[in-house]
Amino acid sequence: MSRYIFLAIVLCLYLVIDIYSFNGLKTTFQSNKIFNVVYWLSSIFFFLGIYFSFQYLQSHTGIRPLWVNLTIGLVFTIFLSKLLFGGLLLLYDTSRVAAGIVQWLGNVVGITDQPGEQFVPKRRELVTGILAGITAVPFLGMLYGITKGKYNYEINKVTLAFKDLPDSFDGFKLVQISDIHSGSYDSYEQVMKGIHLINDLDPDVLVFTGDLVNSTKNEIDPYISAFKAANSKEGKFSITGNHDYYGVNSTEDQQGYWKDFISKHDQMGFDILMNENRTIRRGDDQIRIVGVENWGLGPFPKRGDLSKALENVDADDFTILLSHDPTHWDEHALKHQKHIHLTLSGHTHGMQFGLNALGIKWSPIKYRYKKWAGLYTEQDQHLYINRGFGFLGLPGRIGMWPEITQFEFVKA
Repeated sequence: MSRYIFLAIVLCLYLVIDIYSFNGLKTTFQSNKIFNVVYWLSSIFFFLGIYFSFQYLQSHTGIRPLWVNLTIGLVFTIFLSKLLFGGLLLLYDTSRVAAGIVQWLGNVVGITDQPGEQFVPKRRELVTGILAGITAVPFLGMLYGITKGKYNYEINKVTLAFKDLPDSFDGFKLVQISDIHSGSYDSYEQVMKGIHLINDLDPDVLVFTGDLVNSTKNEIDPYISAFKAANSKEGKFSITGNHDYYGVNSTEDQQGYWKDFISKHDQMGFDILMNENRTIRRGDDQIRIVGVENWGLGPFPKRGDLSKALENVDADDFTILLSHDPTHWDEHALKHQKHIHLTLSGHTHGMQFGLNALGIKWSPIKYRYKKWAGLYTEQDQHLYINRGFGFLGLPGRIGMWPEITQFEFVKA
């Protein structure tokens, strides 16, 4: 019931924004009949889009049709664009009202002598036109994000130097992906594009750091063969993320659910680590890959047990930890008596929106997570947060493109 209440609130908010925004845009486009028709058609599409996409998602699984994702994306685009324009217009109208109040008070005390009763300045066509132009920039960005940006895979190459790296692992290449969210995909071919990019990197080890699905384990079924095709020389390892637990409820056989879920990782060729560790050997040298179940702050599952996962790991073992939620690093990994050289996380998606270019790294997610994307170093330990291979909610990405990360370890 709560989701319906939330939806009703969103629809009511949209109506208010819609009417207010149209009233503001009339200042610039008041005599343009084409504008009027297009504007209200967008509003009709908004409501019909919510209805039909919601109905589809309630009753279908498997590969999501492109029209569903485009519809959801356009609904988001229309809503956020009108919200932005409405917010800018509200600021402008507030300044007009403030100017009117100042003028009125000036007349009252005799400082000014403004004739007539109209104190609030009228909206200026130029100003509302500028506001509309500003809104057009993110509007066009979102159109790109829901069509091309969601599969615009970006490869980030990171070189890390360690004094205690075993000699045989100098030049070792590890590739990380995270947050597949297979229930959101609408194209097998586009997913395979990302897999080909992974294979071109020729990794020694491939790791996946959680959120295989959105809410049910069967969402991955159409893409098992795709991720099975991802290659590595010395192993593929995975862990769970918070969304991987959402398909388990109190009336379901949890043991059976997890047995089936784990089998899907096996079919893809991934060794899923449920508070466990594995050893990668080269001659007499070795490194440890440690994986915990999800551990997150707030409402997210806390199944991760780092001490259990580190059982039989020696104090001097070079250790890489896979932990979906980056808050686990601050709360447990950094504080643990075992030195963990590198922790690999995901979860934040970079909010799928922001700026990561020209030396600027910004996204609204930074106000929720102190560490949200890229490399962080404290106490001679590293945390890397991958922006995710897939997408969730908004079927698109703007500025925060899907990420494939290659790490090369070198001897310092």
